[in-house]
Amino acid sequence: MYEVLKTILVEDLQLHDVDVRPDVDREGAGLDSLAMVELSMILSKRFQIEISDDELMGASTVADIVRLMEERSPRT
Repeated sequence: MYEVLKTILVEDLQLHDVDVRPDVDREGAGLDSLAMVELSMILSKRFQIEISDDELMGASTVADIVRLMEERSPRT
């Protein structure tokens, strides 16, 4: 799931590849509040993963966002 998130952050949100690592905090990765809103919409539309932007803002690191994605990912 980390690779999925990294692809979204780099390709869709135009963050720098070298800044997106599991251990980096949101600010270090370049994720401001607007980026979190966009990420929430992308996850919902493309992957049916429902995470509010407020929940994403509560995530401390990129790894925390990945955990939220894994928890909310629809089971097939």
